[in-house]
Amino acid sequence: MFAYLGFISLVWMVVGVTLAGAKYSGYSHSRQFCSELGAVGSPTQKLSPLINNYPLGILFFLFGLHIIQIEQAPFVLTIIGVLIIIHGIGTWVAGYFPMDADPYTKTPSLECQIHSWAGMLMLLSLLIAPLLSTFSSYFSIEFRLFSTACLLASIYFTVTLKKAYEEKTNPGLHQRLSYGAQLIWLTGLSFNLITS
Repeated sequence: MFAYLGFISLVWMVVGVTLAGAKYSGYSHSRQFCSELGAVGSPTQKLSPLINNYPLGILFFLFGLHIIQIEQAPFVLTIIGVLIIIHGIGTWVAGYFPMDADPYTKTPSLECQIHSWAGMLMLLSLLIAPLLSTFSSYFSIEFRLFSTACLLASIYFTVTLKKAYEEKTNPGLHQRLSYGAQLIWLTGLSFNLITS
């Protein structure tokens, strides 16, 4: 059951963000960040972390815990499990501390700064984890190539996200593509553990 949590996290994220977005009149999935669903003063400020951050944090935490408890697993798999747990903790923190209503504010509040640092922790944890898997002989060559593809996609869309943010165009789309690549990797890891 716990081995499926990487896949379940992907499905939960898609459903949760879609449901919260539907409760936010005028919300744009392409122009706005996922975090704006839980931003200060948004119509879904309370709802979004309840259906997204908190349950997702639990799913990530349990998935990582499952991985580090696999018997006779190599050290690299333990590190990957710890990184997924860190991702879960970052998800909780980002939900508890909302971002400011305006993502372009020049003077972000302390809560928004904590939210941003938690988001950075989340990003890095699921960049390092697939990076480690690309160099580990524990995994098949197919999964290592898959990990490389997901890693490169996430990095690419993180770069395009920065540009879209600066140009104030469609950063929400690029954020979803970047994070989507990370969650697809988690899904692949789930099925890799199930079939190995």
